[in-house]
Amino acid sequence: MKSSNEESANDQVGERSYWRWSKQDFFPEESFKNWGTYRSALSQTCFRLKDRIKGRSNDVAELQELRKRSENDMKRCLNWWDLIWVGLGGHIGAGIFVLTGQQAHTHAGPAIVLSYVAAGASAMLSVFCYTEFAVEIPVAGGSFAYLRVELGDFVAFIAAGNILLETVVGTAAVARAWTSYFTNLLNRPSDSLRIHTSLQNDYNLLDPIAVAVIVITAIIAMISTKQASRINWIASAINTVAILFIIIAGFVHADPSNLTPFLPYGAKGIFQAAAVVYFGYTGFDTISNMAEEVKNPSKDIPIGLLGSMSIITVTYCLMALALSMLQKYNELDENAAYSVAFESVGMRWAKYLVDLGALKGMTTVLLIGALGQARYTTHIARAHMIPPWFALVHPKTGTPINATLLITITSALVAFFSSLGILASLLSVSTLFIFAMMAVAVLVRRYYVRDKTPQQNLSKLGAFLLIILASSIGTSAYWGLNPNGWIGYCITIPLWFLGTLGIYKFLPQQRTPKAWGVPLVPWLPSLSIATNIFLMGSSGSAAFLRFAICTAVMLVYYLLFGLHATYDMAHQPQEPEAKLQQADNEDDGKSNTRDAHVSFP
Repeated sequence: MKSSNEESANDQVGERSYWRWSKQDFFPEESFKNWGTYRSALSQTCFRLKDRIKGRSNDVAELQELRKRSENDMKRCLNWWDLIWVGLGGHIGAGIFVLTGQQAHTHAGPAIVLSYVAAGASAMLSVFCYTEFAVEIPVAGGSFAYLRVELGDFVAFIAAGNILLETVVGTAAVARAWTSYFTNLLNRPSDSLRIHTSLQNDYNLLDPIAVAVIVITAIIAMISTKQASRINWIASAINTVAILFIIIAGFVHADPSNLTPFLPYGAKGIFQAAAVVYFGYTGFDTISNMAEEVKNPSKDIPIGLLGSMSIITVTYCLMALALSMLQKYNELDENAAYSVAFESVGMRWAKYLVDLGALKGMTTVLLIGALGQARYTTHIARAHMIPPWFALVHPKTGTPINATLLITITSALVAFFSSLGILASLLSVSTLFIFAMMAVAVLVRRYYVRDKTPQQNLSKLGAFLLIILASSIGTSAYWGLNPNGWIGYCITIPLWFLGTLGIYKFLPQQRTPKAWGVPLVPWLPSLSIATNIFLMGSSGSAAFLRFAICTAVMLVYYLLFGLHATYDMAHQPQEPEAKLQQADNEDDGKSNTRDAHVSFP
C-alpha cells in the first residue's frame, strides 16, 4: 500500500515531461543556485574534498534512494539466458578480430595465445569480484556503485571518470574496427572509406561510417531493453557459425611451422600484448550494469557472468591459435588479420564469411555496449556527479534515453577522429585500473563494516592492503625496467604473499555473502590486484601519459562541479524513513537488507 505522499509524488512525476531542459534539471544543487552560492562553494573546496574523501554510501542508498532519482524504474525483463548472450554479444568483436592480428604482428608473435590466456585469467579474477557485488547490490551503476559503497565518494568519482572514458573510447574503437572490416569485405584498399585530412597522425582519417553504426545501435538500445537483448542473441547465434568456421577451418589448414619462432619478442611481448588484448574481455562488466533489469540477480548474474566468461576465454584462445598457424606472424594484416590469413591459404571466398561474422560480432558489441554504458552513466548521474538530467528513465520505454544520447554523441565524435591503436591502448589502462580497485573493494567489504570493525583491525587492513598494492606495483615496475632480471621478484612477491597472509591470519571476516561470494578470500582478490597492476605496467608509456592527462581533466571537473554537487546531495535533509533505514543497515554488519533484494519476482 502506497502512502498518500508517495502517490502525490508519483502524480507530480507523471505530469512532468521527460523532455525538459531547465537549469533545475541540470544543476538543482544549492551550490549552483546562483553565482554567489557557487563562489561560496568554491571557497570551501578543501573542506568539502576532505568530507567526500571520507564519505561512503551504503547498500540502501544505492538500491533505493538513488534509484528514485530516475523517476521511473527500469523494466525487470532479463534472465540468465539473456545474460549469457549479453556477455557473448558484448565481447566477441574488435578485441579478437582486429587486436589479435595487430598484437601478434608487433608484440607477441605466435605466443599471442598466451597473451589471451594471461588476460583471460586476470579477467576471470575480476569477474569473481564483480559477481559478488552485482548479486549483493544489483543496481545499474556497476563498479561505480560498488566502489562508492566500499571505498568512498572520491575514489568512486575517479572510477566514474575512467568508466565514462572506457565507455566512450571502447565504443569508438569498435566502431573504427567495424569500418576496417567493412572496407575489406568490399575489396577496397585500407582506409579508402575514411576521409583523409592533414591533421596529426592517428587523428587524420575521419570515419563517418563508424559514426553511423554507433547511432543506429544506440537507437535500438533506446527503444527496448528486451528487444535489444533478443536481437543480440539472434545475431550472436549467427556469429557463432562464423567463429566455429574460423576455428575448424583454421586448424584444418594449419601449418605448425608458422608457430616457429614461438616467442619472437620474448616474454615481455606476451604481457605487452596481454595488456592491449584485455580490451577484448572488458564486455563482462556490462552484465553487472544490467543487474537492475534482472529478474533474479542471485541466480541469474553468477550464471551469466561466469558462464559467458568461460566460453569467451576458450573461444579467444582457440581463435588466436588458429590464426597463428594459418599465417606467419610477421605477415599478418593488422586491420583484417583473419580474412587475409584465409586468403593466404587459398580460401579467398572464406574472407566474406569471416568479414560478415566480424561485422555481426562488432555490431552486437556496440549494441550491448550501448545498453550497459547508458546504465553506468545513469547511476553516476543519480549520484549527481554529472547533471541528474542524465539519470532520467523514460516512462514508456523503461530505458535511460538521455544517458544513451550522452554516450552516443561523445563516442561518435571520438570515433570520427581517433585511430584504433590510440583508443585500444588507452582503454586497457583505464579498465585495468578500475578492475584493480574492484578487487580492493571486495577485501574492504569482507573485512570492514562501519561502526562494527575495531579501529585496530581497520588499521591492520589498511597496512596489509598497502603492502599488497606496493608489492604489486613493485613487481610490475621491475618487470618493465628489467624483464630478464629476477632479484627484484625475490623481494616483491614475498611481500605480496605476506600482505595477503596477514589479512588471512590476523583479520576476521566481518561480512559473509548470503547468496554468492568470491571464493578463497583474500587470496583471489589479492591475486586480482596483482595481475591487473602487472598488466597495467606492461602498457606503453604513451598510454599512461594519456591516462594521466584524462585523469587530470576529470579532477578539474570534479573540483569545479562534481565535488560541490555530491556534497550538497550528501548533506541535504533526509526523510525520517530514509534515516531509519540507513541506521538499520549500518547496525547490521551482514547487511540484513540484502534479503529483500537478492531476487525479484
